[in-house]
Amino acid sequence: MDRKIEKKTWTPRKIAAILGGAVLLGGIIYQIGFADHRSTMKVDKERLSIATVSKGEFTDYILVSGQIEPARTVFLDAIEGGMVNQVIRESGSLLKKGDTILVLTNSNLQLDVMQRETMLYEQINNLRQTRLLLDQNDLNQQGQLAEIDYQISLLKPQYERFKELHDKKLVSQREFEEVKEQYEYNVKRKKLTYTSYRNDSIARSIQLNQLRLSESRMNASLNGVGNILDNLVITAPIAGQLATPQQLEIGQAISPGQRYGQIDILDEFKVRVPIDELYLPRIGQGLRGKFTLSGKDYELEISKIYPTITNGRFEVDMVFTGENPAGIRRGQSVRIRLELGQSEQSLLLPTGGFFKDTGGNWVFVLNSTGNAEKRNIRLGRKNPEFYEVLEGLVEGERVIVSGYENFGNNEVLELR
Repeated sequence: MDRKIEKKTWTPRKIAAILGGAVLLGGIIYQIGFADHRSTMKVDKERLSIATVSKGEFTDYILVSGQIEPARTVFLDAIEGGMVNQVIRESGSLLKKGDTILVLTNSNLQLDVMQRETMLYEQINNLRQTRLLLDQNDLNQQGQLAEIDYQISLLKPQYERFKELHDKKLVSQREFEEVKEQYEYNVKRKKLTYTSYRNDSIARSIQLNQLRLSESRMNASLNGVGNILDNLVITAPIAGQLATPQQLEIGQAISPGQRYGQIDILDEFKVRVPIDELYLPRIGQGLRGKFTLSGKDYELEISKIYPTITNGRFEVDMVFTGENPAGIRRGQSVRIRLELGQSEQSLLLPTGGFFKDTGGNWVFVLNSTGNAEKRNIRLGRKNPEFYEVLEGLVEGERVIVSGYENFGNNEVLELR
C-alpha cells in the first residue's frame, strides 16, 4: 500500500540559501553603515617624524640675531675742509679726551681768516674812534658850561652892585643896562647849554652802550675767526676707541661736514636687533631676552624701538640688565631668545613641517592599531620649539609632525 511522502519545509538547500542571503545582506548593511570607506595610504613609518603631545610651560618667544654695538658713539665730522697733513692716530687706537687725531692744512682758509681779522680790527678801531669823539664832545660841552658858570660868577656881583648904585642914582641907566644884559644873557645861555648837554648826554649814553655791545660782538667774532684755524687740528672730544671707515692718508682731501670716523665708548655695550615687521605690534620697551656666550647666559632688555620698516624688518636696541660679557667686540653677532609674553602652562605640540601643509588646522594622529588618522585641531601661539594646542588633542597622543606633501587627500595612513 502506497504511503504519502510529506514535503519538508526547511531543506538543507533552503537553509543554506537563506543563510547565504543573510550573510550577503549583513555584508551590504555593514559596508553601507559600518565599514571604513576613508581613503588609505601605506607609509613607511621610519621616514616619518612622530612627536608626543605633552603638557608643560609655554614660553612665547622668537629667535633673533643681533650685533654688538657700543652703548654710546660720538661721530666725527669735519667742521672745516682741507688736506690731511698728519695722521696722528690710526683706526682702532684708544684715545683720551683731547688727543690729536688729524692735522689738516687749508691755505685758502688761512688767507680768508687773515682778511676777516683785518676787517674786524678796522671796524673795532672805527668804533673806538667814534667813542673818542663822543667823549671829546662831552668834554667840550662841560667846558662850555664851566666857562658860562665862570662868566656868571663874575657878572652876578657886578650886576648886584650896579643895581644898588643905579637905585641910588650913582650910575647911569646905560651902564646898568649893559651889565644887566650881559648877566641875563649868560644865565639864559647856561640854561640852553645845560638843556642841550642833558639831551646830548642821554643820546651819548645810549650810543656808547650800543658801541660797547658792538665792540663786544666784534671781539667775540674776532675770537671766533681766530678759532677757525683751530678746527684744522682735530682732537678727540671724549675718551674711547677710534674707528674710521677707511684708512686716512696724507694728502687726502676732506670736505666740510664729511664724516671721517667715530669714537666708541667701550664701558658699555648694546645689541642692535632687526625683527620681522610681523611682530611690530607685539614689541615694546622692557621686553627681555637672553643669549649664551662661552657657556654663560646674559640677559637683555629692549630700551629703544625704531619704527621705520626697511625690507620688511624694523630694529630695536637692547641693553644688558646685568654685567657686560667679557671680551665682546663691536660687530660681533649673537643669537637672542626674545620673549614676547609671560610663560604659562599649556598643551604643547612640537613644531614641524606639517604646519605649512595644513595651516595648523588638522594633523595625523596615531590610533590604537598603530595607524594614523586625520583629525581637526586648533593651534594658538607658536615659538621655535612648540605650538600651543587649544583643541583636538590630549596629552600623550602621538602626532606625525613631518611634512604632509606626499600624503595627498588620504585620511588614514597605514604605517609599516
